[in-house]
Amino acid sequence: MMRHELLQHLDDPRQLWDMIVIGGGATGLGTAVDAAARGYRTLLLEQRDFASGTSSRSTKLIHGGLRYLQQGNLTLVRESLHERGLLMQNAPHLVHNLSFIVPLYDWWEGPFYGAGLKLYDLLAGRLGLGPSRHMDRTETLDLLPTIEPDGLRGGIIYHDGQFDDARLAVSLARTLEDLGGVPLNYLEVKALEKSAERTSGVIARNRENGREYRLRARVVINATGVFCDAIRRLDDPAVDNIITPSQGIHLVLERSFLGGESAIMVPHTDDGRVLFAVPWSGRVLIGTTDTPVTNISAEPRPLAEEIEFLLTHAGRYLTRHPRRSDILSCFAGLRPLLKDCDKSETSTLSRDHAILVSNSGLVTVSGGKWTTYRKMAQEAVDQAESVAGQTARPSITAQLHIHGWQETIENGPWGV
Repeated sequence: MMRHELLQHLDDPRQLWDMIVIGGGATGLGTAVDAAARGYRTLLLEQRDFASGTSSRSTKLIHGGLRYLQQGNLTLVRESLHERGLLMQNAPHLVHNLSFIVPLYDWWEGPFYGAGLKLYDLLAGRLGLGPSRHMDRTETLDLLPTIEPDGLRGGIIYHDGQFDDARLAVSLARTLEDLGGVPLNYLEVKALEKSAERTSGVIARNRENGREYRLRARVVINATGVFCDAIRRLDDPAVDNIITPSQGIHLVLERSFLGGESAIMVPHTDDGRVLFAVPWSGRVLIGTTDTPVTNISAEPRPLAEEIEFLLTHAGRYLTRHPRRSDILSCFAGLRPLLKDCDKSETSTLSRDHAILVSNSGLVTVSGGKWTTYRKMAQEAVDQAESVAGQTARPSITAQLHIHGWQETIENGPWGV
């Protein structure tokens, strides 16, 4: 359906939506899909393009999170691996299996990282993508011909998922529409409507022509990522921030920097993060950084020190050391990392994401990542049902095929 046709759903001021979701990134789209799949009249409002912010500036990976494994957060790793498996079943046209190689240069790295990756395999269970295994120096160089050979002892190969984040976002918007929901971009929420001190809707402005709409809803869900505190202040100007943004950047290089078809995963950089060199659309994606920032911008810019950090670390592991002149493009995104939340307002809080309900009934979901977007969305709609006084309906998104899914030998009923 064309956008002008979708806008007609807003013309009737008597229309009462079951749920209005603010934010058209991974979390907002997932939340709206979950709500519509339960049969709720669902409206999603995004002030820019769908997934134009952080959700299109990822490392393009659906993964369990080896960094969380290093931190001992087995529950989050298990959940992420489970969600990875579900997404590969529900969107095999959007997510594919990619092999990663951990290069080994010290004697202790083989047993240490090997044990961790075997645990990674175990936590994935029946939804695993293939077992990890050790490789000798010769096989590692065969699969990664541009890896730094000096001191190389071997490698460990394991498997995770790769996807096109922007394409998945658009497919979720199409799925929402398939389910009877209404996804609308370039609709900016300017204010929240209140009735008897309860959030009862929004005032939204069409950024293309300036027209304003008063939209009523049983419950409003704030899923705006790093901008969630701005929406929360429309509800309560005195509210404290729950988000502390962190910037991550990626460099795009020529494909010749990374030989073979596998990605490289370096498990420990100078600042404690992992580093990826990933084949992507005929190029190589290098990332990422973790830089605290104070300014929340819709178009964050890579910092010079971030670029130098990635060039330096990539150069340690590649025979051809990348320079600034080799960078084809560079992009930055802001992670919505959680501060310690006010426990009186928190309904669901984990190290990965939080769902909060304000005194007026505004539901906010924030944090998380693409891999776990579906689970976050399910929890957000569960909470929204309670706020709206709705009789709980079960989520069906664990088995919901995303728009464009087709039955194949691999994912058909005869598949394993």
